[in-house]
Amino acid sequence: MSEQKTWSQRFEGALHPAIARFNASIGFDIELLEYDLTGSVAHAKMLAKTGIISSAESDTLVKGLEQIRQEYRQGLFKPGIESEDVHFAVERRLTELVGDVGKKLHTGRSRNDQVGTDTRLYLRDRITHIRQQLKDYQQVLLQLAENHVETPIPGYTHLQRAQPISLAHHLLAYFEMAQRDWERLGDVYQRVDICPLGAGALAGTTFPIDRQYTAQQLGFSKLYANSLDAVSDRDFAIEFLCAASLILVHLSRLAEEVILWASQEFNFVQLTDSCATGSSIMPQKKNPDVPELVRGKAGRVFGHLQGMLTLMKALPLAYNKDLQEDKEALFDSVKTVSACLEAMTILMREGIEFRPNRLAEAVAEDFSNATDVADYLATKGVPFREAYNLVGKVVKTSLAAGKLLKDLTMEEWQSLHPAFEEDIYQAIAPQQVIAARNSYGGTGFDRVRNALESAREKMK
Repeated sequence: MSEQKTWSQRFEGALHPAIARFNASIGFDIELLEYDLTGSVAHAKMLAKTGIISSAESDTLVKGLEQIRQEYRQGLFKPGIESEDVHFAVERRLTELVGDVGKKLHTGRSRNDQVGTDTRLYLRDRITHIRQQLKDYQQVLLQLAENHVETPIPGYTHLQRAQPISLAHHLLAYFEMAQRDWERLGDVYQRVDICPLGAGALAGTTFPIDRQYTAQQLGFSKLYANSLDAVSDRDFAIEFLCAASLILVHLSRLAEEVILWASQEFNFVQLTDSCATGSSIMPQKKNPDVPELVRGKAGRVFGHLQGMLTLMKALPLAYNKDLQEDKEALFDSVKTVSACLEAMTILMREGIEFRPNRLAEAVAEDFSNATDVADYLATKGVPFREAYNLVGKVVKTSLAAGKLLKDLTMEEWQSLHPAFEEDIYQAIAPQQVIAARNSYGGTGFDRVRNALESAREKMK
């Protein structure tokens, strides 16, 4: 049997070793150790400020807590299963260092509000870091876009050639997705930045604590107004997982496109050696492992989101042990999103090389300029729907003759409709097709340059 725990003298027997292992969270919540120390330092200072303990006792507690921080950073503090969780691990070591005064640290708080505080301190830091990673990723997309304003690329709907567009315009679409991700995380941060410390186990405390003081010490902008809500709320974690899932949705979409572009069928990009691997039996291959892994890892974060929603569904107030299960999902999602952002930033910066000649060929070898023929007729006074139907016949005739629209003779054009003139060839040239789409948000080169300006402003 395992040693008897220190929670209460109500228990006569010790916890079964298997149950002790099952119950323990120290294996993963050690991630929160420095945040637990930071929260405990603020709590110790507050206890002295309010006269609950003496200033000398508070100083002793703070000194002991900072010693534990140094021991941990030096690899000397490695609590095991006997500590159950990070909070007991710190309290136990503190008591070893400073004696019985260490037992006063827990006055006026519970592990319930303590873990909520630690988790929020952790997530605030990680959100700040991920937002910076998003900016780094955006910067790479922006630089690529600046280099490819007039590089054409086929635009697709239903994965069928639709209309030629500017490659910069395509890349800026992902820039805008990342901008929303950055803004969304900023919104989530506001809900993370609420302090539960002082809520106690569920009902507050009889001690004259100063919650405002500890919140200020820890840099929180607000306090939870309801103690029950404070210890049981995990909305902030779910919101983060939602935001993280959307980041992975966006990264996975670009990852899929890179995988397609790098295939022999598309051949729009070439993978560099720094971000590709080879086959164990097919020496000619370069495999797009980075985007494939990003595409695959998205499922992990989606799963954690679903798991967290299921965890919280129908959970009665206030704290329940179920909430211990929030941390592994949260920690893994943070690490996964961060790793995927780093990998995709490297991939887009140095892992692929666009092939402008192949892209130019691609936009010239299909009927993606058919809409422009209809637009051309509309500018000549032909009703658009009539023009649309006529162009459908033109495409059908051209396919039967094995010709592209650019290959039709003037006589063939005029036999289809007398409104066609020599300027039809210029109107359906890929570069002109792109340049002409100058509506706000469009792919026209002038519009794209304006969009680049706007994107630069967002990066400031």
